[in-house]
Amino acid sequence: MKSNWPFYLLLIMTLFGSLGSVFFKSFSSKRTLTHLLIGLMFYGLGAMINIYLLNQLPYTVVMPANALTFIWTLVLAKLIFKETIGIYKIAGVAFIISGLLLLIW
Repeated sequence: MKSNWPFYLLLIMTLFGSLGSVFFKSFSSKRTLTHLLIGLMFYGLGAMINIYLLNQLPYTVVMPANALTFIWTLVLAKLIFKETIGIYKIAGVAFIISGLLLLIW
């Protein structure tokens, strides 16, 4: 039986990329070094996990899975920055999810 943990790690990798962006956006308005450093930390951890996963999973799975970052970004933008999410953005996320499911299946 094949282990699923690399796929969970894919989710974490993409979440870290999105969290890095959140802190970079926060840094751009607040100009606090803490936000910049936390953003760099999340981006760096995401990149290191990406490199590790390239050894564990096919390239054709890992690289397209980076599109999950867009999903996290949409959710975080709504929750943290109170941005509006329209039908076109929701449709885009649905296409991303369906495409990733086809690749993993």
